[in-house]
Amino acid sequence: MSEAKLILFPVPLSEGDIDHVLPAWNVQLVKDVKFFIVENVRSARRFLKKCCREIDIDSLTFFTLNRHTQAAEIESYIAPLLAGNDMGVISEAGCPAIADPGADVVAIAQRHGIKVVPLVGPSSILMSLMASGFNGQSFAFHGYLPIDSAERARKFKQMENDIARADQTQIFIETPYRNNKLLEEMARVLPRNLRLCVASDITGAAESIITRNVKEWASAKYDYDKVPTIFLLYK
Repeated sequence: MSEAKLILFPVPLSEGDIDHVLPAWNVQLVKDVKFFIVENVRSARRFLKKCCREIDIDSLTFFTLNRHTQAAEIESYIAPLLAGNDMGVISEAGCPAIADPGADVVAIAQRHGIKVVPLVGPSSILMSLMASGFNGQSFAFHGYLPIDSAERARKFKQMENDIARADQTQIFIETPYRNNKLLEEMARVLPRNLRLCVASDITGAAESIITRNVKEWASAKYDYDKVPTIFLLYK
C-alpha cells in the first residue's frame, strides 16, 4: 500500500471556471480522495462537483473543521489517514492552512509523521502582495483588525512603526460589508504619504487591485461593499 497523504486542496477565491485558477492536476487528484476535512461541508460539496460532476458526493466522508472545533476532535479526524487512506483538506476559499483553521490538522499530521502535500492554488495574501508593488521579502498578515476603535488605532500605529522600522509590508482584511467604512477611516487617520493597496475580487470578473497613497484614497471614488477585499500598507 502506498503512503497515505494529507492533501491540501486550494479553492477558487471567486465564482467562475475553476480551470482558470486551479491546475488540472488538482482536479485529477481530488477524484480519488474519499475522506475530506473541510471548513464548510456545503461549500466543499459544491467545489467538488465543480471539479468533477461524476464524483459521487454521497460516497464521501466529511469532517468539519472550523474555529469552533475542539483540539481533541481534530485529532480523531485523521483516523482514515492512520488506516492508510489519503485525506483532503478544503477551505472556504484560497489555500488551506494559510490564515485558515486547516493549519491545526496539518500540525497534527506532521506530529504523526504523515506526508503533507500542498497543491498550487490562489492565495489572496500572496496575489495581492504580488500586484501591490510593495516589499515582498518582508511582510506581515494581521487577519481582521480589532473592532474596538481604540484597539484599532493602536494596531494602525503598530503597523506604521513596523513599516518604518522593519521596512515591512502590512496586510489585513475586514468583514466585506465594512470595507468602505474601513477605507474611509484609513484615509482619515493614517499618514497621507503612506501607500495603500486595495485588492478586491481577486481572480474574479470584477478584479481590482489599486495602489495609491492615503491622500489620493481620501478623494477617490470607490465601492467595495460586500466584496472580498484585502488591504496592504507600505511606505
